[in-house]
Amino acid sequence: MVQETPRVASLVLEMPDWPGHLAGQHVDVRVTAEDGYQAERSYSIASSPEDSRLAITVERLDDGEVSPYLVGELRIGDKVELRGPIGGYFVWRPADERPLLLVGGGSGVVPLMAMIRHRVAINSKTPTRLLYSSRSQDDIIYRAELERLAARADGLTVAHTLTRMQPAGWDGYARRIDLAMLGEVAWPRHEMPLTFVCGPTPLVESVASLMVDMGYDPPSIKTERFGPTGG
Repeated sequence: MVQETPRVASLVLEMPDWPGHLAGQHVDVRVTAEDGYQAERSYSIASSPEDSRLAITVERLDDGEVSPYLVGELRIGDKVELRGPIGGYFVWRPADERPLLLVGGGSGVVPLMAMIRHRVAINSKTPTRLLYSSRSQDDIIYRAELERLAARADGLTVAHTLTRMQPAGWDGYARRIDLAMLGEVAWPRHEMPLTFVCGPTPLVESVASLMVDMGYDPPSIKTERFGPTGG
């Protein structure tokens, strides 16, 4: 288990019979209590298709049925039931050579990170920009890894916006994603980027609507909506 933020952890699972997945897909995770009660939640896959192990990133919800167990109680050697991979719409295929615009809010960055890791694993030079909205610096999932990957200077750039609290000396954005921010970060529409937007429903709907208003081609804007990463 990798503790990404105070409330978010990545679980790395050994999957000897895993059929493989595409960057952007998710799995259903089912846990069974001692009394037989079962609960199931969906989690995006965080690992690249090239990784021999499967990683999911889970945000602990205090009133959740599944996430407190996965983040707080699961131990090395424990087993969970998985179904997947699931989904074929919100996936990035490297054969598509359009520039990538990735927009994420909170735990919505997880499937976008799978795309970024996939890009690195295959040594892709697809120009890629990530715009990532978090509440505070401490809430940035994969913060160190994103900094390291952006420093490679291989065509990936990362822009952060912190909506609630910013540390002293913060030089990123400090508001919710808006038209001006997208205008500064997004690829020009004439470059016909492929866009993936994932996060809470209000953020996703706002970003998609703004991009359409800016003249981007609606079929090139792929969205995935959900609240926190499962309960």
